[in-house]
Amino acid sequence: MTGAGWGPRGTPQGRAFEAVSLDARPELTVPALELLAVGWPEFMRHDPVAERHQARLATELAGFQVLLLDDKDELVALGAAVPFAWDGTLAGLPAGWDAVVTQGVADLDAGRRPTALAALSVTVAPARRGQGLSRLVIQALKDAAARAGLGTLLAPVRPSAKSAYPLTPMERYVRWARPDGTPFDPWLRTHWRLGGEALEVCPASMEITAEVAAWEAWTGLAFPETGPYVVPGALVPVAIDRQRDLGRYLEPNVWLRHSCRANLPR
Repeated sequence: MTGAGWGPRGTPQGRAFEAVSLDARPELTVPALELLAVGWPEFMRHDPVAERHQARLATELAGFQVLLLDDKDELVALGAAVPFAWDGTLAGLPAGWDAVVTQGVADLDAGRRPTALAALSVTVAPARRGQGLSRLVIQALKDAAARAGLGTLLAPVRPSAKSAYPLTPMERYVRWARPDGTPFDPWLRTHWRLGGEALEVCPASMEITAEVAAWEAWTGLAFPETGPYVVPGALVPVAIDRQRDLGRYLEPNVWLRHSCRANLPR
């Protein structure tokens, strides 16, 4: 993967883009980290697992971080990922986002050979959204997996419209469909159109726990009493415990699988 570039691509608008790995363009590390923070609710930037391992993903695993550049060599989108050892079974899937990052780093330290690539996030610059760039990033992540000899791209997906329905269980939400039969959720629909297959819901994919004052600062809301609160950007309510001075958010995601074998170089 070192120095990998995946060549020019286009969008339906006909613009040319190039997907490269972060280790091919290390000078873009800071812009990539800045873009990664854009568009996420403030509380999502305080996941302890992400804070603990982000630097290692950007250095030791830089070959699996995808940068999408436009024809002016500007960073317009990126995909973060971590390789890990998966036995190919549903029972062998990590519990979700936090668990797969933790396992991927542990596999790296133990010298275990990865068998799959987990896509952790896809971020598009705000000014470039609506141009189909997320599809190019997913395809580039599939190419990255294939070039590393990994036949599968897995993703603990955060459905993009779920925050509008925080009281609906994820198990029901993922079954919602449009009249044409396609997935109701736009992000799940994008994956579906690229061949993604929903495997199962991971109900405890990411955990963010902090003092109540921190949650009030992150959300701009007041939490006067103990109980669940609907928070903008959250997929499920945040549990506030005033007696313990604790706010806990347990985010559900959906495991999706993409086959990458068709993309292996001949």
